[in-house]
Amino acid sequence: MTNQPKRKPNRLAQYDYSSPGAFFITICTKNKKCIFWKVGASSARPGSTTNLSKIGLTVKKKIAEIPIFYRDIKVENSVVMPNHVHLLLTHYYDDSRRAMLAPTTNISTVIQQFKGAVTKEVGFSVWQKSFHDRIIRNEKEFIKLYEYIENNPYIWEGDSLYIKT
Repeated sequence: MTNQPKRKPNRLAQYDYSSPGAFFITICTKNKKCIFWKVGASSARPGSTTNLSKIGLTVKKKIAEIPIFYRDIKVENSVVMPNHVHLLLTHYYDDSRRAMLAPTTNISTVIQQFKGAVTKEVGFSVWQKSFHDRIIRNEKEFIKLYEYIENNPYIWEGDSLYIKT
């Protein structure tokens, strides 16, 4: 056996990711390669799809399909950046307080399936392994992250994931 470093767990220990709540998700491209925006695209919000590359358009389409396949997941906000995606997801129960699906959806499964759907349509994997998640604890944090997603394209050059193309 070789002495390879152990990978640090990236999910919060003892948290039930199938329970109701809100999550801020960041998924990066493999090697943080800028492939979701057209070459030379400006930092104007790509929500209009004018800045999105063909792969970026596929990612946007697959984000819109998440609630179709997972009825207990709502995409509150999202943005496709040149080399990463931000999602603000809520996982909820119906009015009877029962899980809408049995068993309830796990956020990791949603992200795994989303990444797989993009990979299948594009024809190759564009993603780095895993993803970053933040469990949103209150309304103030939710609003702050919602606004961050809205403004991220405008501040792209100051983003921690910025890579000059």
